[in-house]
Amino acid sequence: MAVNYSFLKVEDINRRYVYKFLKRLMDILGSIIGLLALSPLFFIIAMAIKKEEKYGPVFFSQTRIGKNEKEFKMYKFRSMCVDAEVKLEELLKHNEVEGAMFKIKDDPRVTKIGKFIRKTSIDELPQLLNVLKGDMSLVGPRPPLKREVEEYSTYDKQRLLIKPGCTGTWQINGRNDVGFDEMVKMDIGYIRNLSILNDIKIIFKTAWIMIKPNGAY
Repeated sequence: MAVNYSFLKVEDINRRYVYKFLKRLMDILGSIIGLLALSPLFFIIAMAIKKEEKYGPVFFSQTRIGKNEKEFKMYKFRSMCVDAEVKLEELLKHNEVEGAMFKIKDDPRVTKIGKFIRKTSIDELPQLLNVLKGDMSLVGPRPPLKREVEEYSTYDKQRLLIKPGCTGTWQINGRNDVGFDEMVKMDIGYIRNLSILNDIKIIFKTAWIMIKPNGAY
């Protein structure tokens, strides 16, 4: 099937009033239910993180770029050593993903519990707080770092026309096995065909992937 490389029309996205209302309603209800239902798991993971690194924080917050290039603090369970950001500079040359992303399969900064929660995507669950706040949606493009966006082309920046998501087409289609350019095409394809039904399908597929992980690391 041929790929549509035409640019998205912002006015078409902004006119999706019913979709945006239903999506926000689903985000609020989904994040509240998720936070309540998963609170026992949050406690277990927090204890495991503390057991491995007693003096390190349980949660990790990082500035990400959201809708219309607005900055926000994204929350995750800490899966790396406490000085991970300091060690990043020396690891950038080992990047295994082409384009404006950084990923290495055997990242030495990842802790033992970190490997498990990253593989199962449990580290992403605190982002439900971001969804409740309105910074993110349950489904949408992966929220990029500022240094990644600085490398974006005008075409790439189209993935910033909507709120980023806890999960999306990238996460259910191979995740780290997918290159940057392919991820951008997936995100733009998602935005071009926005629908609540598609969002629900992605959420269910994500739940399955958490049980049977794909290319996450």
